[in-house]
Amino acid sequence: MRTRNTQKEELVKQKAIELIVKEGLENFSVNKLAKACGISVATIYIYYKDKDDLIIKIAAEEAKKQTESVLGDFDPEASFEEGLRMQWKNRSSYMLQNPLSALFFEQLRGSAYIDEIYDIIVTEFKKVMGAFMKNVIARGEVEPLPLEVFWSVAFAPLYTLVRFHAEGKSIGGKPFTLTDAILWQTFDHVVKGLRK
Repeated sequence: MRTRNTQKEELVKQKAIELIVKEGLENFSVNKLAKACGISVATIYIYYKDKDDLIIKIAAEEAKKQTESVLGDFDPEASFEEGLRMQWKNRSSYMLQNPLSALFFEQLRGSAYIDEIYDIIVTEFKKVMGAFMKNVIARGEVEPLPLEVFWSVAFAPLYTLVRFHAEGKSIGGKPFTLTDAILWQTFDHVVKGLRK
């Protein structure tokens, strides 16, 4: 039996994410991945039993990294504005420092793979953010809202700004770079819109 080579395993993960982002899940194959890595298909099967296993395991690992980053230094006892600000800081930092990972999750979001990794993505996040929302509602800082409404107002503007930044352009093709001034100006409007 062949032994695992951690450098090759990391290369496989990196190249898999790159290929999925570049070509989409529908065009991704283990053969293309092996070629991109400069290794044999058999080497990939040392680490993963098949293509689905590879995608799910890589997604789970990336989800764990993302969750740790987003929840880093986050206090569920924080005030609404302070807690939401930390979420914006952590989320924007993660997405800007890991653009391929963010785009990788966009690919997964519209696929059957999302069902396989959903619990990994949301379990810890749901627990911590649920406690935060319970606290800010109990203190009367915000009104209870359906989760979808809250998320759309609280985070969709952030994700849109990061997407514009990643694409280098905003609506109508106008050049765009996300600055701290734009980020926090948008944040201030979001807080005003959600605060009771």
